[in-house]
Amino acid sequence: MTVKYEKLIPRFLGYVKQNTRSDENSTTVPSTNRELVFLKKLETELKEIGMQNVRIHPVNSYLLAELPSNLDYDVPVLGLISHVDTADFNSENIKPKIVENYDGKSVIKLDEAGEFTLDPKVFPSLLNYADQTLITTSGDTLLGSDDKSGVSEVITSMEYLINHPEVKHGKIVIGLGPDEEIGTGADKFDVQDFGADFAYTVDGGPVGQLEYETFCAAGLKVHITGKDVHPGSAKDIMINALRVANDFQNDLPEDEVPEKTDGRDGFFHLLSLSGTVDEAEMSYIIRDFERQGLEDRKTKINNIVSKLNSKYGDGTVTIDMNDQYYNMIDIMKDHMDVVKIAEKAMANLNIKPDEAPVRGGTDGSKISFMGLPTPNLFAGGENMHGRYEYVAEESMELATDVILEIVKLNNDRKK
Repeated sequence: MTVKYEKLIPRFLGYVKQNTRSDENSTTVPSTNRELVFLKKLETELKEIGMQNVRIHPVNSYLLAELPSNLDYDVPVLGLISHVDTADFNSENIKPKIVENYDGKSVIKLDEAGEFTLDPKVFPSLLNYADQTLITTSGDTLLGSDDKSGVSEVITSMEYLINHPEVKHGKIVIGLGPDEEIGTGADKFDVQDFGADFAYTVDGGPVGQLEYETFCAAGLKVHITGKDVHPGSAKDIMINALRVANDFQNDLPEDEVPEKTDGRDGFFHLLSLSGTVDEAEMSYIIRDFERQGLEDRKTKINNIVSKLNSKYGDGTVTIDMNDQYYNMIDIMKDHMDVVKIAEKAMANLNIKPDEAPVRGGTDGSKISFMGLPTPNLFAGGENMHGRYEYVAEESMELATDVILEIVKLNNDRKK
């Protein structure tokens, strides 16, 4: 591989070693101090490479920076957004491993004992990476390519433009934010302060992903209050909160779960269950591509709650259910010019766009509804959010290429 961005991979390897896992149970912004520590390190780095107006937003904790235009005419201001937090998996003591010139067929041993492996029979995506250099986990943590690949690519593209003033570009603004993985990072995003006319999140998966249709999403917390008495005299008195939790789960459609759905299918996903006879807690995410479909799923939840409370007594089951984001196609359908720029950038680089609806969401979902059309570009990672995560160095190079090609294409869009 021709090394065009000499700091891209070293930058990424340094970033992933810093624990920036977010915490859905926190009420602070950012949700963890370790995210803020990392953002402050990036703040220093952005100033050192020559970005301007570098600051951490006092309300939403986004790290913001600007690269002034070097054109003698005005073009739309481009925004680039990535997130610094990682998902709900072990993020402490990450030790990335490098597999050079992968042959596209061998089993990759992640840990020394070989308990955890990347096997093409299990992960057929590996077949796409023959003769490429892969960065993997050591088997006991995630990698953090989601989204430190994106962070690395955005910063590297800015550094490239600063170091190559002969490359013409309009004004570019970047935003590196917290708490995307827990669905709250963009809640307080300040579109006016950001100052972009159009934007992209660099937070997608494999090469070619270009996403402008997402799930509609809701989060659900279920609290069950039982009645714990001695089992020897429990008849007609005891209410076992764990059995009620089991009833709740069994009343949901058996096949509408992530492991049995794909394409445009929605689901109910049980994330956690804990408790005793006395009380239990359950956590779910609810997903559907259609807004009405999401409402129907929420109605189903409310009906289950009513049914169980009728059976076990009022107040036995209580819930906290909140919408998280909606399908961004509702906004993007009126701003397809932003998609067309990314499509052309990829075509110019001989990359075939993959525009399938994303079975997930990005900060761009919320930001688009705030008035800034923000589709999602690939960042390169595979198998995100766990020990089997990996990314190819070549994919990260291509993602950086796409960013720079979009910058060049924007030069033709005079205001």
